[in-house]
Amino acid sequence: MAIADEAVPQRRFDDLLRASTAVVEHLDLEEVLGRIVETAMSLVDARYGALGVLGADGMLERFIHRGIAPETARRVGDLPRGHGILGAVITAHGPVRLPHLSDDPRSVGFPAHHPPMDSFLGVPIRVRDAVYGDLYLTDAATGVFTADDEALMVSLAATAGVAIENARLYEQARTRQQWSAALADVMGALLDIDSDDALDVIVERVAPLVQADVATVSVPSGDDELKILAAWGAAAAGLRGRSLPRHGTPGARALESGRAVSIPEQAAGRLFPEQPALGPTVAVPLMAGPEPLGVLSIARRPGARPFTDAELEMAFVFAGQAGVAIEVVRGRDDRRRIELAQDRARIARDLHDHVIQRLFGAGLSLQAIASSTSPATAAALGEQIDTLDDAIKEIRTVIYALGSDTSAVRGTRDRLLAVTSATMAGLPSAPRLRFSGPVDSLVSADLADDLAAVLRECLTNIVKHADARVVDAAVMVDDERVTLTVTDDGRGMPPGAVHRGLANLAERARLRGGECRIDSPRTEPGADAGTAVTWSVPLPDEEVSA
Repeated sequence: MAIADEAVPQRRFDDLLRASTAVVEHLDLEEVLGRIVETAMSLVDARYGALGVLGADGMLERFIHRGIAPETARRVGDLPRGHGILGAVITAHGPVRLPHLSDDPRSVGFPAHHPPMDSFLGVPIRVRDAVYGDLYLTDAATGVFTADDEALMVSLAATAGVAIENARLYEQARTRQQWSAALADVMGALLDIDSDDALDVIVERVAPLVQADVATVSVPSGDDELKILAAWGAAAAGLRGRSLPRHGTPGARALESGRAVSIPEQAAGRLFPEQPALGPTVAVPLMAGPEPLGVLSIARRPGARPFTDAELEMAFVFAGQAGVAIEVVRGRDDRRRIELAQDRARIARDLHDHVIQRLFGAGLSLQAIASSTSPATAAALGEQIDTLDDAIKEIRTVIYALGSDTSAVRGTRDRLLAVTSATMAGLPSAPRLRFSGPVDSLVSADLADDLAAVLRECLTNIVKHADARVVDAAVMVDDERVTLTVTDDGRGMPPGAVHRGLANLAERARLRGGECRIDSPRTEPGADAGTAVTWSVPLPDEEVSA
């Protein structure tokens, strides 16, 4: 009998060695936590087991359990947070062993549908000098947990702490490796595409890496808003293009502080009506030196696990490198724009120095010939000279457009050219816009506003209603008046047609003491007669440079 009694401790010691080996042979953290619970249950023959992971607030943020059927766990609902007996183990920082849970005054009972439990053993798990979590066991097969059971669990908890630390270090190393690979992937992709797509690349690559359900990049828009330019996830269509408050949101705080901002959840519709409910969310600033480029926000679904410290650290590093990559893309695009501007300036010089001078010389030669010919020939030559003059005016308009800075509209010519460019896509051929006279010198800023509005209204009507193939526009300025003429070869206006936009043109002219004339000689349905709009007003008494 004594030999049998001595064999029991030896057997349990052997069981502990095997259990320790089973715990430390895995490196995946989730698998390690589950294996710890299963090994502990087997070692002391417990019916139920669980491992609670402590959060930053000292309460349980994760709860891995075994023994309770999945359907029963679903009916029980929310996992425990660390109150009652579980909280007693957390605060005790040492083993807690009870023969009957219900007899302890700290017991708060069980929620509905929870299976009954009687005997209890709780042991803290330490990782280095900090308590990582607690191991809970209930319902010993022998009725109660013994002192030997407690000693075994303390030993297993020490081994579990080492296994958890190894798994965490492995997980961090693997996460850093994945982030580094993704960062290299993203930077390579950014350098191969246009800057307009750079933000989309960032959210598409980073979201799967951190198992996020939603990822966005927002940039400052004015002084009061952040605008979402790129989005990834099921809700991407409803997020892209949305404006968020510049102050008070996680993204705004990240932009102001230059540091990552993390929140546990966001209720649906908090920022705008269509915003989905979000779980753990992290906002990371995208910086290029001291300049904030935007904010990268990643979020998981409600109820998902929080982002780990390693994920947050690497997200911040990733955002910094992505900011540098965006700056490289911007610099490349700036260089391309400079090269384009230089090419355009060279073309403009060639047109001015060679083409216009040759046309002008040809016109002078024709004038000289016309003076020594018959009246009929002189009239024909005069028509060709007028054609050359019109061609010179059109080329000068092209030269001005090539030499103008499209990023900063300055004068009246610039504004009218910008209006023409904005409506060009809706026409089969680009509208021709000619200038005559000192347009920028004599047209005031407020008159330029009216000219731009009139031209925009005319071109918009042509795009929507005229079905025109050719559109001509001309601005003529003399000492007294400015006249804008827009003609097209479209369907013309049906008799009796009333358009509020055209009425507005007439009202603008009347307020300036001018007139607006619309000529559309359409007489039969289906006849293409075209339309000519002539808007003419006197120049202001005081000439104001635009």
